[in-house]
Amino acid sequence: MKTPENPSSQSGSRRNAAVLITGAGGEVGHGLIRALSAAGHRDIVAIDIRELDAEIRELCMETFVGDICDEALLGRLMATFEVYEIFHLAALLSTRAEFSPETAHDVNVGGTLGLLRLASEQARSHGASVRFVFPSSIAAYGISDLATKAAAGKVREDQFLEPITMYGCNKLYCEHLGRYYARHYRMLAKDRVPDLVDFRSVRFPGLISSDTVPSGGTSDFAPEMIHAAAKGEPYACFVRADAQIPFMTMPDAIEALLALAAAPREQLTQQVYNLGAFAPTAGEIADLVADAFPGARITFAPDTQRQAIVDSWPADVDDTAARRDWGFAPRHDLASAFGEYLLPNIRARYAR
Repeated sequence: MKTPENPSSQSGSRRNAAVLITGAGGEVGHGLIRALSAAGHRDIVAIDIRELDAEIRELCMETFVGDICDEALLGRLMATFEVYEIFHLAALLSTRAEFSPETAHDVNVGGTLGLLRLASEQARSHGASVRFVFPSSIAAYGISDLATKAAAGKVREDQFLEPITMYGCNKLYCEHLGRYYARHYRMLAKDRVPDLVDFRSVRFPGLISSDTVPSGGTSDFAPEMIHAAAKGEPYACFVRADAQIPFMTMPDAIEALLALAAAPREQLTQQVYNLGAFAPTAGEIADLVADAFPGARITFAPDTQRQAIVDSWPADVDDTAARRDWGFAPRHDLASAFGEYLLPNIRARYAR
């Protein structure tokens, strides 16, 4: 089954061709919508649990307020649009998921399953594979202890896949669901059609943004330090100074999703790719913040449970496959992330 070369320009169909973005109200969703619109897309359909900002709504062909687990909403999408590409961003994130793990499973797994089914039915309907771009997470990893983490170095996609959080379990299972729908969906059915879903996934590291105020995520200790210092507030970091995980900036994350989506299918050797850009310790981040804000008051007061989650994630990841297969090349290393992106924008935010 082929993928349309330029689906957004097709005409003559009773349904409008569309690229569907779920979880569109978040910063990744906003960035994707702006980038797709700037590239000439006028066929964006966006969904979020809350109404989108007017600026973002104006860039979309249509927007919906609703739950991705709502079968009636998915049925309406099926009937109204010819979806050729899906960016499935909607999820309950790691910290919130631990307070309501069953709800997280319903949203993260049930919602993904419903959208994979929608993708397969759309592909059967219009005779072309539907690209399904899925942001996974380093939460999919689970390393047993600090000695193993230190010895592991840069972790590959196929190592240490025993997550300890519901969010991580959800993300890892959804990667497998995507692989199943891409390769084996309905394998015993006599009317089976192969290659309905072109599933592509990235495992994001911690994401750092200058635009969004951190909301208590497990990897938010880095941006929380910066925002607190910029506001002149003290900050007690919830992990140890030696805690280490990989990070990347939000603009690089958005560009990576777009690059993976645009890559020729024949160049992709796997369906799940690690991404990373820099991997400082919490202490190294604190030192950079103190250099930028001499009056910063940063202390370390590790929270046992959140520290355990961070300790189970890799100190760094091996993203060789992404760099080789589709040219992943983040613009920001640690120095430029701070000097060119984070500090100027966050200073300007609080100077207003």
